Amino acid sequence: MIRFIFICCFLIATISPHAQNKVRKALFIIADGIPADVIEKLDLPNFKKIAKEGGFARALVGGEKGGYSETPTISAVGYNSVLTGVWVNKHNVWDNDIAAPNYNYPTIFRLIKTQSPQKKIGIFSSWQDNRTKLVGDNMAETGSIPIDYKFDGLELDTINYPQDEKRDFMHRIDEKVTDEAAQAVRVNAPDLSWVYLEYTDDMGHMYGDSPEFHKAINYMDDQVGRIWDAIEYRQQNFNEEWLIIVTTDHGRDSVTGRDHGGQSAREKTGWILTNAKELNERFKKQQGSIVDIMPTIARFMAINIPLDNAREVDGVPLIGKLSLVDPSAEFKNQQATIRWKNSGKKGKVKIWAAPANNRKTGGRDEYTLLKEASLKSKQASVDLREFPSVFYKIVLEGKNNLVNCWIIGPKEN
Repeated sequence: MIRFIFICCFLIATISPHAQNKVRKALFIIADGIPADVIEKLDLPNFKKIAKEGGFARALVGGEKGGYSETPTISAVGYNSVLTGVWVNKHNVWDNDIAAPNYNYPTIFRLIKTQSPQKKIGIFSSWQDNRTKLVGDNMAETGSIPIDYKFDGLELDTINYPQDEKRDFMHRIDEKVTDEAAQAVRVNAPDLSWVYLEYTDDMGHMYGDSPEFHKAINYMDDQVGRIWDAIEYRQQNFNEEWLIIVTTDHGRDSVTGRDHGGQSAREKTGWILTNAKELNERFKKQQGSIVDIMPTIARFMAINIPLDNAREVDGVPLIGKLSLVDPSAEFKNQQATIRWKNSGKKGKVKIWAAPANNRKTGGRDEYTLLKEASLKSKQASVDLREFPSVFYKIVLEGKNNLVNCWIIGPKEN
C-alpha cells in the first residue's frame, strides 16, 4: 500500500506541471468587408459557439477620423493594421496595390519568428499578396522569416477555378482555403496562423445589403466553424490552449452596402469575435479596435515586443489588465496637455517624448522622461521648450501597458 501511494504521488508530481503548462497557439481569421450590424442581426451558430467561450464586440477600423491616424477603410490597409497593430500613418499601406509597405513596423509573424525561430507560422489565404507583400515571406526587408505552412494563389489558377461573373469561383476558393487551414491545424498545429476569406466582400460589392450578402456570411460562419472544430480537436487531444480571433477589415456604406473606403460610421464599425478568457473592459465596453488584435495575440502567447516597437504600437491588449488607454495631446507655445483614460485605479504614468520620427526610416528615437503623474489624474501638463520641434511622439507608460500619440504642430515658415 505504501509503495502504491508513493507511485501515485510520483505520477501526480510529474504529470501535473505538464498539464498546467499548456502550449499556447493562436489563429486569426479576417472575413472581408462585413459591418458589425449585419453580423449582429444574422443567426450564425458557429459565431455563437465561439462567443459563448469568450465574446463578441464592435471594434473600430480606419483610425481616428480627421486625425493623423485616419486610415482608409480598404482591404489591404485593414489587414496590415491587424498584422502590425498600427494605423496607416505608420505602416504605409494606403490601398490594395501595397506599393510601399513600411516594414519598420513589424507584423506579429515577424515578432514571433524573431524571438522564437523554432515556432511554426502559417498563412491560408485567397489572396497571395497577403503572404508575399504584407507579411513578406522570406523577404530581406522583413527579416527573411519563412512561412512554414502556406496555401494561397488560387485566385491565379484560372484552369481549376475559372472566373465567372457571379464570382462563385471565389466561394470555392474560400472553401479550399478553409479545408487546408483546418487540416493544417489538426495535423501540424502551427503556433500562429492567419486565415483570410474574401467571398463576403465580393458579394457586398455586387449586391450590397441583400440576401446574397447574407448567404455569403452564413457560408463564412460555416467555414469558421470547421476551423473551430479543428482547434477543439487539438485542445481535447493535445496539451494545447488556443486563441481564435475572427474580425473584419472594414464595414460598408450605409446607403447601399456596396461601397467602402471612406470614414462614415458604418464603414468604420468592425467587430471582433474571440474565445479569449480574461477579456478586459476595453473589449466588454466595445471600445476596442482592429489594432488591438496584434498586442492581444502577443500577450496571450507571451511574445516579447521590443521597447522600440512597443512604443509604436497603436493598440492595446484586449485580455488582462490595462493601466491606461486613449491618449491625446493639445499643443501650444511648446506646452502640451496630455490626456488619457485610466483603466487601473492606482499607480503612476511616466510621460516620455521624442522630438523626431526616426523609426519611420529604420532609425531609433531618443525618448526623454518628462514627468511622472498620478494615473487617476487623467491628464498632465508638460513643458517641451528644451526640445523645440513641430513634431513629437508621446509615450505614456503605465504598470500594465504603453500607449502613444503624436503632436503635430504648425509648420514653421
